[in-house]
Amino acid sequence: MKFSDLTTVLLIGGISIFFMQHTRKYSIDYGEVAELYKKPINAWPKPSVDPEVNWKEFEAIEWDSNYYETQELPEVMLGKKLFFDPKLSSSSQISCSSCHNPQLGWGDGQEVALGNDHLQGKRNTQSLFNIGDRKSYFWDGRARTLEEQLKGPISAHNEMNMKPEKLAGKLSRIKEYRQLFKEAYATEKISFDKIAKAIAVFQRTIRSQPSKLDKFIKGDYKAMSDKEIYGMHLFRTKARCMNCHYGKYLTDESFHNIGLTYYKREYEDLGLYHITKNSDDVGKFKTPSLRDLDYTAPWMHNGLMDDMHGIVSLYNSGMQMINPTPEEKKKDPNFPVTDPLVKPLKLNETEIDAIVSFLKSMSGSYYKMPRPDIPRQ
Repeated sequence: MKFSDLTTVLLIGGISIFFMQHTRKYSIDYGEVAELYKKPINAWPKPSVDPEVNWKEFEAIEWDSNYYETQELPEVMLGKKLFFDPKLSSSSQISCSSCHNPQLGWGDGQEVALGNDHLQGKRNTQSLFNIGDRKSYFWDGRARTLEEQLKGPISAHNEMNMKPEKLAGKLSRIKEYRQLFKEAYATEKISFDKIAKAIAVFQRTIRSQPSKLDKFIKGDYKAMSDKEIYGMHLFRTKARCMNCHYGKYLTDESFHNIGLTYYKREYEDLGLYHITKNSDDVGKFKTPSLRDLDYTAPWMHNGLMDDMHGIVSLYNSGMQMINPTPEEKKKDPNFPVTDPLVKPLKLNETEIDAIVSFLKSMSGSYYKMPRPDIPRQ
């Protein structure tokens, strides 16, 4: 589905709602606002957040000066080969990198993942940038560690369709893998736990590279244009984005219902509720990081958004489109309620455009990891 700059087509509850922005371009002195931010970050204007939000200030990321040395460590080298090896799937055709492609921002560029037997998943593939610093995994947070997370896609019938208990035996028949495991763990004996550990160690090395925003935070006040700075100001204030997107990775690591549950419709996905069975969690999904956003389209848990202007316009509408009446909620306790943090923003077209410019300024990961040689039979 494509979204134009002026018209966002929303499929909510199976009803097409056309949200038109009949606004004109406003003449704005970006520079006047920009000067408020060309100073140390502790002197920046405070963001507009609701009282209950325990927000954190933006934080610059650093380039890992030991990156190339780290990639040569035996455990990392093993994990990298495993990550890119399709032999981890039952068909020997699908690898972790089939859905997490370094050339595509460690995603797959598709609405939803495509796996074993050409079967589609239900949710958008999440990028692996900075995955080692997440507090939970999957859109519904059902895994608490990278090692725990790994078992899901390997065993899922519509992803890699491999029985974890059989994977170690399959790899043990390959001489090069036995040697790699010996170098990493001082034993040729291969187990699923060691496979998961090695891949997790490698994944923790997948980190964003510094962007224009990071350079600006560190004092290079020419790194961002005045328009981008103005967009950052709106992001922090009028657009209310910092209620959920803050800190080093622009995420609160929490879960929210932003109104895209498609309750009792074709695209229904109740998110966190599937894990907790708590009616208050219906339609909640994890807040994604905004780091390297420009490389990771399409977006949202269902991958239905592929244009940043469309996304900002969607939030601009307030998202309050399928909330139940008191009578409906009483009759159906699971009827999803949109998070009260999401409200109409009254942004004009110029403001939306500036926010998009800021969102793009957080993308700086130009280096694309090459694929390693894979051990053969």
